[in-house]
Amino acid sequence: MRKNKIIYWTSTGILSAMMLFSAMGYFTNEDMKNAFSHLGFPNYFRIELGAAKAIGALVLLIPMIPVKLKEFAYAGFCIVFISAIIAHLASGDAVSVVIAPVVMLGILSVSYIYYSKK
Repeated sequence: MRKNKIIYWTSTGILSAMMLFSAMGYFTNEDMKNAFSHLGFPNYFRIELGAAKAIGALVLLIPMIPVKLKEFAYAGFCIVFISAIIAHLASGDAVSVVIAPVVMLGILSVSYIYYSKK
């Protein structure tokens, strides 16, 4: 049981930290704005996605949040990562750029599996 909690909190902490860091970059980093343009997304989508990532990360981190909301956060992050993989592949980005959302999808999967176990 202790091992499951350690794996859950480690994977959830890494995932949430990356989502919060990414969300902050969406709001403050000019390169992120250019990256969204490169992918063909409108500027307002960057703001929406940044807010959604920040909220989702907090939902996963706060223990007293209801299970249904946590399930929505997991589903939302899954959609975000799969969409990022597709967007980068469709825009002709290098495989090295596609690896990050694939890795994050793996970490998300570990977090969800161990969330279900705890």
